Amino acid sequence: MSLLERDRGLLWHPYAPVDAGALYAVRAASGVRLTLDDGATEREVVDGMASWWSAVHGYRHPVLDAAARAQLDRFSHVMFGGLTHEPAVELAERLVTLAPAGLEHVFLADSGSISVEVALKIVLQHHAARGRPERSRFLALRGGYHGDTFATMSVCDPVDGMHAAFSGMTADHVFAPRPPAARLLADGSWQVDEDDQAAWERHTRDVVAAHARELAGIVAEPVLQGAGGMHVYHPRCLTVLRELADEHDLLLVLDEIATGLGRTGRFLATEHAGVVPDLLCVGKALTGGYLTLAAVLCSARVAEVVGSGGHGMPRALLHGPTFMGNPLACAVAASSLGLLTADGGDGPAWRAQVAGLQGHLQAGLQPASDLTSVRDVRVLGGVGVVQLDGPVRVAEVTRAVVRRGAWVRPFRDLVYVMPPYVCGAADVAELTAAVVGGVEEVHG
Repeated sequence: MSLLERDRGLLWHPYAPVDAGALYAVRAASGVRLTLDDGATEREVVDGMASWWSAVHGYRHPVLDAAARAQLDRFSHVMFGGLTHEPAVELAERLVTLAPAGLEHVFLADSGSISVEVALKIVLQHHAARGRPERSRFLALRGGYHGDTFATMSVCDPVDGMHAAFSGMTADHVFAPRPPAARLLADGSWQVDEDDQAAWERHTRDVVAAHARELAGIVAEPVLQGAGGMHVYHPRCLTVLRELADEHDLLLVLDEIATGLGRTGRFLATEHAGVVPDLLCVGKALTGGYLTLAAVLCSARVAEVVGSGGHGMPRALLHGPTFMGNPLACAVAASSLGLLTADGGDGPAWRAQVAGLQGHLQAGLQPASDLTSVRDVRVLGGVGVVQLDGPVRVAEVTRAVVRRGAWVRPFRDLVYVMPPYVCGAADVAELTAAVVGGVEEVHG
């Protein structure tokens, strides 16, 4: 019996029926390539997904392998309650150094979803400690996605998101419209319909004003809404959200789990706007795809209020996962950040890598614009998107792309790529040709 046959009906895969199984088995992963087995044939393909955007350095990277082995030789885990260790401290020091000034405290979480959960808790404890427990709702953006746990589902798009089936079981929050689509031009300027932008600003300001007395914070993915549709919007929207937070005494939470650590062409996507949030979440690429880990960075101002124990609230932050601050994950994450920020000649390594990716993705995906089935082609940093005029025939497109030498995971009307930063020009050319050819074969 093949591995795929053994899997089907035994393992429940993400966003799939229990009997769906998998399309391929992975036999090996090295550099930017996966070896896939469909039960009859093995083939090596370029990984266009970077394992859901996390394996930015590729697979079996010698520096990250060495960091993991060295920590295994010391200890792989120890509880974080009442104890600390070198990998956690080093990782937190690196994160604070790389983050915008003012974000001085780090909470280490198990995953991206949990980091957003923790951020929401911090916001609520902050207001309760100030004697404002009635401030218990959040403003989020239509089209947003922040995770699969119950609190994070409640701030995802309530209608067009992936969690509409749970709408009656999640908290009821307030939503602003999805920001209008924008495009980053080659000269570094942003293009957006000014009338649409002005209308969005007016509407969002009105929504916040109408609910200000019950709002505790604002939650958003900066510049790029990922799982909500790979939707790019103008940095000015972040400036508006920061202004509204300040005007109405709200806390701004920016979810950089997908966008952070270089993916959009800035180390943090919030840098496109020069906005500093009160809380910032990072994950996915944090460990280079080796282990699950995320972090919440919090401003000193907010942490001081939470720690004050005001109005009968506990001074402690009420969250403590068993595997919080896992030493193995922290050691790999610190090394991953070291790789990203190492001298690349003209600046940190990530900058040249992502700039190269952006140029190669633009050139390689542009021919898709001529296909009759394609509505839009867009690129931002290391993100390339081919948007169709209708739903993707996912399995057919995936197989067509794999036959041409690349792995992708389409969804909705999108065939997109977010490959490892270390992809070279030839790798990206093979990846983009496979995407364009696969879309043309299946959708025309």
